[in-house]
Amino acid sequence: MTITTEFRLRSSVLPLVSIPETLPPDEIVCSHSLCIEPNAQVFIVEINAEDDVSDAQLAALDEVVSVTPFGERDDTIVYKLTVELDDSIAPAFDPERFESVKMKSTLITSEGWHETKEFPDYETFHDFHTTFENHGISLDLVSITPEPSSSNDPTGDGLTDRQREALELAVSRGYYESPRQVSAAELAEVLDISQPSLSNLLRRGERQLLTSSLEIQQPLNTLSR
Repeated sequence: MTITTEFRLRSSVLPLVSIPETLPPDEIVCSHSLCIEPNAQVFIVEINAEDDVSDAQLAALDEVVSVTPFGERDDTIVYKLTVELDDSIAPAFDPERFESVKMKSTLITSEGWHETKEFPDYETFHDFHTTFENHGISLDLVSITPEPSSSNDPTGDGLTDRQREALELAVSRGYYESPRQVSAAELAEVLDISQPSLSNLLRRGERQLLTSSLEIQQPLNTLSR
């Protein structure tokens, strides 16, 4: 099950925030990025043509190594910008750490980045979140949406999608470790449900897994949610 996340990154040393900070655009759109060496990254960005930003203005920014205009598209000018990353955050942008993560869109303002990304699972998103926080980049989660399984019960274990989602998150975040690495309240917040609802999902999911693995017939009055 993949998950789609929307979040905001905040740090004064994030790449490209210098453009809306010092030049006319209030925001720019980044459609693609590529790491070419540990401390340098290429970004494909779109800047509104009405903002009248010149190649020279972009090249004059301290972080920008080179500027290549690609042409115009839908009243925007497309550029390829090679940017030198700040040493403090460069490791967080190492593509090998999160090669399975897909960028869907990035909006860059003077306050930071507003991103939508697709992650293969909750554990990868948790690692991504932790990595950026450890490098001084605050991540504020806006939304997190799981993509439903293609069938109602592809594994044959009898779990509902919501039960599986809660159990996978709990396992990936260390809820079942001793001592626990995360609280039920924190898991409930990620899933945007109440703590009692989270506990109910986990309890029913655990019971279903035990019943399925031990081949125990459930009582007839058991309700599945």
